[in-house]
Amino acid sequence: MSKLRIGVDLGGSKIEIIALERGGREILRKRIPTPHGDYMATVMAVAALVEATEIELGQRGSVGVGIPGAESLLTGLIKNANSTCLIGKPLRRDLQALLQREIRLANDANCFALSEAIDGAGRGAAVVFGVILGTGVGGGIVVDRKVLSGANAIAGEWGHNPLPLPGANDLPLPPCYCGRSGCIETYLSGPAMSRDHQQHTGQALGPAEIEQRATAGDTECAATLQRYEARLGRALAGIINILDPQVIVLGGGLSKLDRLYRNLPACCGPHVFSDVLYTKIVPPTYGDSSGVRGAAWLWN
Repeated sequence: MSKLRIGVDLGGSKIEIIALERGGREILRKRIPTPHGDYMATVMAVAALVEATEIELGQRGSVGVGIPGAESLLTGLIKNANSTCLIGKPLRRDLQALLQREIRLANDANCFALSEAIDGAGRGAAVVFGVILGTGVGGGIVVDRKVLSGANAIAGEWGHNPLPLPGANDLPLPPCYCGRSGCIETYLSGPAMSRDHQQHTGQALGPAEIEQRATAGDTECAATLQRYEARLGRALAGIINILDPQVIVLGGGLSKLDRLYRNLPACCGPHVFSDVLYTKIVPPTYGDSSGVRGAAWLWN
């Protein structure tokens, strides 16, 4: 197997590529804009980026690609993708034809979780749950340093489970783009926090500003964060009760809210079926770079 591991993070706005040596040292990183809404242009851009990387480094590598969706185990076509031009397309087959080698694909949240489990905040843990708290809510599961994809290629997709134990502050159940109502994503994404704050206060603020004002003594912003933490605690407790991971790593924009790491254990604890909570809830080692690193580690 090649010592060079190439990872590609195929996002809606950017395509990022990274090259790692076998031990995990980064030796190259580049990013380009994603061709908007054009599937074939996107496939060609990924292939060209890989080829340019190999020419620059003078060696051929293994290639893993993280995508905002999943590959159907029935058809081999992409499903559940936020980048809608990928849906129903044979992405892996097309990339393999262009690059003349096997390509490994995984959901971007799975790549995030794998990166942190291999040599990040979850290093050494047998079970790691990686959480994405951003414009959407996703997750990935890594067991013994391998991604768990599941029978339906949806393992870790906790964002489209119902929020546990909705109370008066959580009603009415918000509609979700997936067609259901009351999904975890409708409460725990960044836009969901902003929407909740505006509904309670009339103020249109983003999560970072809500945290800044809460730290400065704004009681309404503090209340918004307390509601958010209570919901996140209940949702993560459900994961802990099923997976019992050693480590939960938070990613996405909301993972930068430092208070989450102080407050979440107490929010989870009452809902965990145990007399003690040993699961660690931690920030990512590699931050926004974890997805692309995890794509490279698909060949670990």
